[in-house]
Amino acid sequence: MAFTVKVDVGYEFEVKAPFDEVFDLLADVPLSVSHFPKVASLVDLGDNAFRWEMEKVGTDAFHIQTVYASKYVPNKAKGEITWTPVKGVGNAQVSGIWNITDKGNSTLVVLETGGDMDIPLPGLMKMVVGPVVKSEFDGLVRKYIENLIDRFGGEV
Repeated sequence: MAFTVKVDVGYEFEVKAPFDEVFDLLADVPLSVSHFPKVASLVDLGDNAFRWEMEKVGTDAFHIQTVYASKYVPNKAKGEITWTPVKGVGNAQVSGIWNITDKGNSTLVVLETGGDMDIPLPGLMKMVVGPVVKSEFDGLVRKYIENLIDRFGGEV
């Protein structure tokens, strides 16, 4: 008895840091993830694939923990970093892309990410839990973006 919640988010921001600094930080998955809130652990699976284990959300009696793995492919010439799910790992499949553009005195960063999260609860709970899961995901990504903006010296 489980159901799947689909989440998608997108953000665009422009920072004062130069392209190389922004790209290099985002392409370094452990360094980038160090700015993401509520990550319990990040496990290097080799070949630029990483398993994310998020902190448990809820109470001792009732909680959800999101675990997933993605493989990252940086392409500096295109200003892109993509990630795709590693099948068979965890309870979520997450993919996305960073598009990073050199604007001369600033860097434009566009994030598109999302995925499917399997929630181990009865389907009747989907109407209640689904919006909470989407809101939590969006809040975590929003805080991540805020942390990155601070790291890169603020927005333009």
